[in-house]
Amino acid sequence: MVHATNLGYPRIGARRELKKVLEQFWSGKLSEAEMLTQAASLRQQHWQLQQRAGLTHIPSNDFSLYDHVLDAVAMVGAVPKRYQWDGSVVDLRTYFAMARGMQNDQDQASAIPAMEMTKWFDTNYHYIVPEFELEQRFQLASTKPIDEFLEAKALGIHTRPVLLGPISFLLLGKTHHSGVDPLTLLDQLLPVYEEVLRKLAQAGADWVQIDEPCLVLDLTEAAQEAYRSTYTRLVAASSLRILLATYFGDLRDNLPLAVQLPIAALHLDLVRAPEQLEQVLSLVPASLALSLGVVDGRNVWRTEFDRALALIERGVQALGSERVLIGPSCSLLLVPIDVQQETHLDEDMRSWLAFANQKVEEISLLARAVNEGRAAIDTELQENRRTFTNRRSSPRIHNPQVAERVQAISEQMAQRPHEHDIRKQRQQEQLHLPILPTTTLGSYPQTAEVRAARAAHKSGKMDDASYEAYLRQAIEQVIRFQEEAGLDVLVHGEFERSDMVEFFSEQLTGMLFTQYGWVQSYGSRCVRPPIIYGDVARPQPMTVYWTQFAQSLTSRPVKGMLTGPVTIMQWSFVRDDQPRSETCKQIALAIRDEVLDLEAAGIHIIQIDEPALREGLPLRHADWRTYLTWAVFCFRLAAGGVRDETQIHTHLCYSEFNDIIEDIGRMDADVISIEAARSQFELLDALETYRYPNDIGPGIYDIHSPRVPTTAEFVDELRHVLHVIAPEQMWVNPDCGLKTRHWEEVRPALTHLVEAAHQLRASLVSAQ
Repeated sequence: MVHATNLGYPRIGARRELKKVLEQFWSGKLSEAEMLTQAASLRQQHWQLQQRAGLTHIPSNDFSLYDHVLDAVAMVGAVPKRYQWDGSVVDLRTYFAMARGMQNDQDQASAIPAMEMTKWFDTNYHYIVPEFELEQRFQLASTKPIDEFLEAKALGIHTRPVLLGPISFLLLGKTHHSGVDPLTLLDQLLPVYEEVLRKLAQAGADWVQIDEPCLVLDLTEAAQEAYRSTYTRLVAASSLRILLATYFGDLRDNLPLAVQLPIAALHLDLVRAPEQLEQVLSLVPASLALSLGVVDGRNVWRTEFDRALALIERGVQALGSERVLIGPSCSLLLVPIDVQQETHLDEDMRSWLAFANQKVEEISLLARAVNEGRAAIDTELQENRRTFTNRRSSPRIHNPQVAERVQAISEQMAQRPHEHDIRKQRQQEQLHLPILPTTTLGSYPQTAEVRAARAAHKSGKMDDASYEAYLRQAIEQVIRFQEEAGLDVLVHGEFERSDMVEFFSEQLTGMLFTQYGWVQSYGSRCVRPPIIYGDVARPQPMTVYWTQFAQSLTSRPVKGMLTGPVTIMQWSFVRDDQPRSETCKQIALAIRDEVLDLEAAGIHIIQIDEPALREGLPLRHADWRTYLTWAVFCFRLAAGGVRDETQIHTHLCYSEFNDIIEDIGRMDADVISIEAARSQFELLDALETYRYPNDIGPGIYDIHSPRVPTTAEFVDELRHVLHVIAPEQMWVNPDCGLKTRHWEEVRPALTHLVEAAHQLRASLVSAQ
């Protein structure tokens, strides 16, 4: 019979229990023992839920207190020296220091920054980037995979432990020493993996899932050979059967390599790449089973059973049922937990959706249909067909006016009137900014008071007038703070916004938001991606009122703050019935309308954030040009209607931008602010070879760490940057928005940032 399986379950809890527990622990309100007990309770709930659903391969070690890549760092003892780890077991203090940095209230200079964080392939999940040194040594420093297998076993649940594969672990990491290839560390790393596999076998495991998502990337010959030698060693190291999991794309030229590895089973993403099944079946050896990822682990739509069953039945026809496993395309980490909590949605809309719990049920039903015959799920099959017929014909999806606007888009609509040098002169005549102008990137701390006021207003406990009065007070306070701190270009703080995408989704047609559709972004940070179900349009202005109010409070320029079309799309669950490029054009037209209204309201600087531009890049280089062409066009379409005098900013963060820096230049924003501090200013490497044409603000304040840099640190960073970027091009700003930080951190950090800019500004003026 075929097996119903899962590759991973969301960690955070149906009501974000893990987030709350972690933040209580970090603030000292919860002991380590209490935190660990509550985390174990969550794991137990998740295992039991999957067991009740009828899964036969239930994952363990898919749970994490922060990030699964950081868990792998701890497992192999790859702790950077700056954390002063004693070389024994990686304790929670060291673990969270790597994730969040180490603050020293008495001595700011001795505070230790967190490890770099970047996007997990083409998702909005952030992972901690492993760091490797010239003389890197590895050792088994965390037995978490074995401990959690035994924990489930004690509950009577036999699980399939999940490990991040050694090749992907190395390829996803970085060394800050030039010329050092992480793959040269493989021989030192593999003994740790061999030891883990032996211990899992001794604990009673029979299968282990090893995730190697890098197999869907362009690989060098050295990397391909590393896969061959590695899995030959790992298979020989223990009696465990290895399921090698690939996802987020198709294997393409790596397919012959993957099917020749001496593993027991290979997982395929048949949602992203259903066409690869036939290719695999033509090459699969008799010893290899296939795990078919037919339920979408990245999106929220119901699985079309007929389509999924056609793939499964083709696999069974070729291999026999004993060599076929059924599962999601990837871990369910990337989807919300339970659509049944969304009681505000009507039954019709809710029937289109499947969150993690529903996807687990779908997997079980599909396995039953194959094992017992389709008649065994005839009722569910008929209902599934009705759901898809209803969705395709629903008038909620199609808006003829939007379709007409998209058809009327021209290349000219994506062009500014003049080149940047002319625009910059006209903007300076209006704005009168100093050299090295300072600004922040939108949001200020979303305190408990801010969140409570927003929640009270949404629940009806605070009336509109009282809420508006509260927001006016909060905005005025943040304007006064920015003036006192000496910032040159201000923002209104975004206190009315819970999230930079959700805020807009609530005001755009064709999009809906959820009550409990939370997914993990990083650590305890969770977001609720909107769901794009139909054509997108903007019925009325979304940001003009509060931006205009903030500008009325000060003579300094206040930026209008918008989220760009690529990011709104990328950070949403996107409709799957039309090309993503079409959806993005619809959103770009909506944002264009808002940009023009802000300009008409007297806002002279408008920031259109596109942090997800790099995230949306296809995983294969051969597919990049098509995506970048329409993605950059959509940004320019959103920004292209304004006068020369209106300064357009954009912001990008927490991705690898060096390889698309020229395309970022083609966005033609007047000013780009881009994350740099968290990634140790790697951006400068690209800027040494590519002369960025417009103005740029490399972020010098890592806002994802609680530590407060000193003025001297900021001065050193600015001097470092000014070796590559001309002073007249340079802006001074943080890496990202400040909503996740506390005022106790933000006030001194921004004061130091402005002081550093003033020091450098004075030295530049003196030199002239």
